[in-house]
Amino acid sequence: MHASAQHSVHDVIIMGGGLAGLTLALQLRQALPELKILILERRAHPVPEAAHKVGESSVEIAANYFDTVLGLQDHLRDHQLRKFGFRFFFSEAHEHINQVLELGASHHLSTPSYQIDRGIFENFLGGRARQQGVQFLDGAVIRKFSLSQTGEPHSVEFEFDGSSLTASGRWLIDASGRAGLIKKHLALALDNGHQANAAWFRLATRLDVNDWSDDTAWLQRCTPPDRWLSTNHLVGPGYWAWLIPLSSGSHSVGIVADSRLHPSQQLDSFEKTLSWLDTHQPQLARAVRKQRDRLQDFAYLRSFSYGCKQVFSAQRWALTGESGVFLDPFYSPGGDFIAIANTYITDLVVQDFSGKAFGKYAAIYERFFFSFYESTLTLFRDQYPMFGNTGVFPIKVIWDYTYYWGVLCQLFFQRRLTDIAGLGRLRAEMTGAVKLNGAMQDFLRAWALADPGSNRASMIDQASLDWFARLNAGLRDDLDDVQFAERLRSTTTLLQALASEIVAAAQASCTTLDSVTIRAMLHIPSGMPSGVPLLSGVLPPHKRRAMSKTEAVLP
Repeated sequence: MHASAQHSVHDVIIMGGGLAGLTLALQLRQALPELKILILERRAHPVPEAAHKVGESSVEIAANYFDTVLGLQDHLRDHQLRKFGFRFFFSEAHEHINQVLELGASHHLSTPSYQIDRGIFENFLGGRARQQGVQFLDGAVIRKFSLSQTGEPHSVEFEFDGSSLTASGRWLIDASGRAGLIKKHLALALDNGHQANAAWFRLATRLDVNDWSDDTAWLQRCTPPDRWLSTNHLVGPGYWAWLIPLSSGSHSVGIVADSRLHPSQQLDSFEKTLSWLDTHQPQLARAVRKQRDRLQDFAYLRSFSYGCKQVFSAQRWALTGESGVFLDPFYSPGGDFIAIANTYITDLVVQDFSGKAFGKYAAIYERFFFSFYESTLTLFRDQYPMFGNTGVFPIKVIWDYTYYWGVLCQLFFQRRLTDIAGLGRLRAEMTGAVKLNGAMQDFLRAWALADPGSNRASMIDQASLDWFARLNAGLRDDLDDVQFAERLRSTTTLLQALASEIVAAAQASCTTLDSVTIRAMLHIPSGMPSGVPLLSGVLPPHKRRAMSKTEAVLP
């Protein structure tokens, strides 16, 4: 409904038409097809392919949100790349990638994820939104907005196509990314204590780590032999480098580093980044130098991680995507938190337009959201020094996956994020898992300081861990209320068993390691009911033998 040529009235105004804003609009239209939605996006469309935005690697929650919740499976299958999981090479200062420890899967696990060319995807999403009746104005510059505190509509002033316009909306959503319009307006910014910087660039060519070796046995470890489709992590103390393929034919390359170990001035230009790679990842440096004439862009971002004091309001405003919080790209959680925030926002909007009092739900959903955020932050904050530790870091990755698939993924895949009553009944299990994860991150950090590990030319094959592969496959099970409760209880029991084995393995290699805090949280013996150790395919043989002896004498 248009009040005049210069002013328009909407149910929802979304400030920002990137990944978060466009997907939210699609989810809202799915829930309420008659909803009048206006998206104001600063960039003109179509946006460039490849060299548009980072955040190209998705993981299971985001992938499920895109392909199943939003129904975009055809686009993802035909125009993006199916990801060959995460893959880690402990290749710090090493000249031969086939002679270092590799952590990854030898074949695809059951639940898919994708490598996403953000330019291709956001162009598609913009078109899809318009097809579904969303008013999507690209090239619109927001000049001013006001938040109503009285229940009256919020208002936005913006410029579009040479005209100064205004719009009012019952709901105002900030999806403006790092511009953080509402966050700045209300002084909601919050330092989260994670000190890391990032540099990245795209090359208009493929970078295939398989080209870095002619070792036949190494090349044949994976079926299919397509390591290039993985999000390849080249890890070392205090940093990791990513290699992400894009369906446009380009490759995304980035470095993320703890600023205390790798100061920002070492990575704030392309030439400095190349020099840094010469020292820390020489094979990648050589591959990039051979293709430097294909360079498409370069960017550097200092102190990229941050929190926020509030993201959902009973006054009908909300933040989604990077306008609210941002964690760390290591496990690619950005799309996950877009999916989670958008799901909560959609439910709040639906309740409001159904005439329900939604204020208390805004507060509850925000507590849930920040709990997920804080718990995920522990995976990264102060953990970078152990990156590259071949003894401890692979175990951390296995733990982190198990925690993610076993808790947060279960909530999303089973559509339980807004099931307040159900989550209340499982509060003890959820709280216990969160506390155990926090203690485990502290314990792993202490272990890494005491045991640097030793690099070895071998592969830890995640696909060969039967329990691990079944946990991944089970994400797509359709569970009723009773089955969901049983699933969450079984995965929290699994975390207990895995934690017991990790403690035993750590104390086998470092007998003086303090485990009092974490052992006080453990209530079951290690191992699966079958008696097969969970870490049997992760620890080297000498550590497995030592761990068995340690378990025999520990109380």
